[in-house]
Amino acid sequence: MVPQSGSISAYKALARGHGGAIQLAFCLAHARRKFVEIYKMMQSPFAHEVIERLQAVYAIEAEIRGSSAEQRLAARRTRSAPLMAALKARLTAMVDQLFSQSKLTEAINYTLNHWDGLTLFLRDGRVEVDSNTVERSMRPIAMGRRNSLFSGSDGGAESWAILASLVNTAKLHELDPQAYLNDVLERIVSGRTKSHQLHELLAWNWKAARERVAQAAA
Repeated sequence: MVPQSGSISAYKALARGHGGAIQLAFCLAHARRKFVEIYKMMQSPFAHEVIERLQAVYAIEAEIRGSSAEQRLAARRTRSAPLMAALKARLTAMVDQLFSQSKLTEAINYTLNHWDGLTLFLRDGRVEVDSNTVERSMRPIAMGRRNSLFSGSDGGAESWAILASLVNTAKLHELDPQAYLNDVLERIVSGRTKSHQLHELLAWNWKAARERVAQAAA
């Protein structure tokens, strides 16, 4: 999920450099927020309409939360896809009727220009509709960034960033970061995990291996 910030161009360049192998998922909440701001400022009926249409999509997401990726994809294709198609048609029809420099035009163009990424969730059940979960996981890092000023050197800052990434990846996979990192480091230092096996220590693979061992012991 691509963060909605000035770094977006870097992600787009990365995707272009990989010839389509990387697909960017954009944040539907960020697109919706543009229309919310317009409605608050101008009480625009069309902005309110867009907000309501997106609320219907979010209502479906609330119903299917916790389902498997396959179940979510099936529900999205049946229920959410027609809603998003209707929204795109409304946005496309409206944009030609507006003053090109208006805030509403800007919000519509942003949404249409990023449509493929905003609707990736309709093609992949693993993808979330927005980046809210990721942003919440990043908040502790943002809150501690002032401390990062005292990392000592560029190398220290890079090590800090790597550690933060590892810790948050562990949390996203519902692992205890300390237990995970202790085991990973012990395996690397002791040589139990060889250099060609390091992929086994990625959080999702490490978790799956632990689960297999627990099931075998049950």
